[in-house]
Amino acid sequence: MTNSAVPERLPNYDPNIRFDLDETQREILDQADRFARNELYPLAPRMDEEEWWPEEAFPKMGEAGYFGITVPEEYGGVGMDLFTSGLLLQAFGRWNHALALSWVAHENLCLNNIFRNANEAQRKKYLPDLCSGKKTGALGLTEPGAGSDALGSMRTTARKEGDEYVLNGSKIYITNGPVADILLIYAKTDKEKGAHGISAFIVEKDFPGFKVAQKLIKMGYRGSQTAELVFEECRVPAENRVGEENRGVQIVMSGLDLERAMISPLCLGVAERALELSIEYAQTRQQFGKPIGKFQMVQSMLAEMYVDVETLRTFTYRGLAAAEELEVGSGPRGDIHMLTAASVMYAGQAVNRVLDNAMQIHGGSGYIWESEVNRLYRSIKLLEIGAGTTEVRKMIIAGELLKDMK
Repeated sequence: MTNSAVPERLPNYDPNIRFDLDETQREILDQADRFARNELYPLAPRMDEEEWWPEEAFPKMGEAGYFGITVPEEYGGVGMDLFTSGLLLQAFGRWNHALALSWVAHENLCLNNIFRNANEAQRKKYLPDLCSGKKTGALGLTEPGAGSDALGSMRTTARKEGDEYVLNGSKIYITNGPVADILLIYAKTDKEKGAHGISAFIVEKDFPGFKVAQKLIKMGYRGSQTAELVFEECRVPAENRVGEENRGVQIVMSGLDLERAMISPLCLGVAERALELSIEYAQTRQQFGKPIGKFQMVQSMLAEMYVDVETLRTFTYRGLAAAEELEVGSGPRGDIHMLTAASVMYAGQAVNRVLDNAMQIHGGSGYIWESEVNRLYRSIKLLEIGAGTTEVRKMIIAGELLKDMK
């Protein structure tokens, strides 16, 4: 196992000095960075080695005020904005990207979605425990036969029986699935209407008929728990339906734009850490009697990494700022839809390039499973296939650019 001691910052590389953030935002990023470096970084090696879930992590993050960022204080939240959430995710991604992935699934996909779309009774019932970290949230959309066509190919159904809905079907690749207490689940309430016959439901893990079918072991982001979920005559109170019946597509689509905006800062955090590790290695690794950082080929790779990281930062912040304009309950529209897709598309590709160069600089030491850069490298592919593949992102962008074409 690698040494999990808190690392020192390089004196000539400080990713927290940002002239494009205001003073308050820089302080938020600095504080989150210190918290993640001290509290989350030491957990990362064991999470990766054992697919281990640190049960104390979420309550500790909740106690520190790192949940419910976009939720008003009356529900137990912090009452800030999506941009602030992105800054926190960026910091968490630097030091424990697996836990950062679980954080964003809880914070953005579940908690923020419930706040944006639930009624007052649902908010009061579920948000306080999610904001405190006492309970863990997840979102269930993807199915074994429904990935990129998640809405059109959805087979999970919900039929109304008195004051309950009865859910049948399965969901797969669900982040936080094995540890979630509260899940936001999409199911078809009117199969004849296709994608426009979907509704959203809040499901508690103890509802009869719900079970975790299997925990899935992954190549990267290990320790962030992922599962297949099964609903067999799962009974959900009708009062747990979120929004109107057959109007779930609006919740899905507005949530997907926010999800895309919030994936980018995770990529940014990983890329920043990879660059920092590579600079340190180039300064200390000796070959032919001098540090490898003296060689122009290594310098070239570092320069390319730096340009990718800084471009990624700019695009990430722009996407977050644009996503702030999405109204509660609104669907995708125009430039925001295109911009968030472009942001996460670039982020996934850029972090791939950064880690490829980082591995090349580290050479054999980076190829060793237990090294930190190897752990980062194994994370990169997920962000080109999760939250919509790169190919789907291209379709979204091109569709907006050519929407007036006859």
